[in-house]
Amino acid sequence: MHTVAILVLDDVVPFDMAAPMQVFDWTRLPDGRPAYRVRLCAETPEVRADCGFALRVDRGLEALADADTIIVPGRAEGAPALSDRVVAALRQAAEAGTRIASVCVGAFVLAEAGLLDGLRATTHWVAAGLLARSYPQIEVEPDVLYVDNGQILTSAGAAAALDMCLHMIRRDLGSAVAANAARMSVMPLEREGGQAQFIVHEHPPVPRGSTLEPLLDWIEDHLSDEITLAAMASRSGMSERTFSRRFREQTGTTPLQWLLRARVRRAQYLLENSDHSVERIAQQSGFGSPTAFRERFRKVAGTTPYAYRAAFHTKAAGAGAGS
Repeated sequence: MHTVAILVLDDVVPFDMAAPMQVFDWTRLPDGRPAYRVRLCAETPEVRADCGFALRVDRGLEALADADTIIVPGRAEGAPALSDRVVAALRQAAEAGTRIASVCVGAFVLAEAGLLDGLRATTHWVAAGLLARSYPQIEVEPDVLYVDNGQILTSAGAAAALDMCLHMIRRDLGSAVAANAARMSVMPLEREGGQAQFIVHEHPPVPRGSTLEPLLDWIEDHLSDEITLAAMASRSGMSERTFSRRFREQTGTTPLQWLLRARVRRAQYLLENSDHSVERIAQQSGFGSPTAFRERFRKVAGTTPYAYRAAFHTKAAGAGAGS
């Protein structure tokens, strides 16, 4: 039987630990037998959780050596650095070929142990920038639900751990077993889109007090109109070349990229809070055609406007909460 060891460290995030525990524990072979043996292990017999309680754990770090898969949940911000024993145990497991996967900010544990050097990885989108800055040798992908490098896997937020675990189950045992595990978890075997659909795309920053502030406010009020680079430069009293240079200096992006981001954010708001058709929202957001809108929206949000509305529309969310 395949053994899954979940490494519980101080300040563990309970949901990050529980999600993989449940999905592997629920998985059954076609004849009804359990497919996985799930074990908790820790450096010490008692481990602090990040929300005010402690866990008693029977198995120590030696359990990692007997595991086929190791799962590393995330830890709360400010958690202590890894001990030399934990780093050594993780590295020995990796050298032995054990599959190792992280949940959410558990990617920082793998990074600290040096297991992500030169690899692609993901983590919760809120922490993706910090992971990239702290460990520049890692190719951080903030818009995906999980990354599979073969032996080493990383997932985004805790819910994305379910996606990653179902992916591993399908790798191990095939689609039929994985589909049944997905039904037990009350989720699809594959979710459309990636992390990008869950990222809150705030209105593009308006540098207060800058010479561009009046122009940017005007753009926000006229997103449904046709707005060209020439029109923006003319309204600012500059040549297009000078305007583009100053715009990048003050906003960190190009005028057209700023405009497109503002339009996608307007579309997200309308998809969440109105019943307007996608065609009408495309027009209200300033896209030239529904096709151009769908292509741009998928590129930014990682999913289609229809799927985004199904997931985030206020009425749909309310209906789902009560069902």
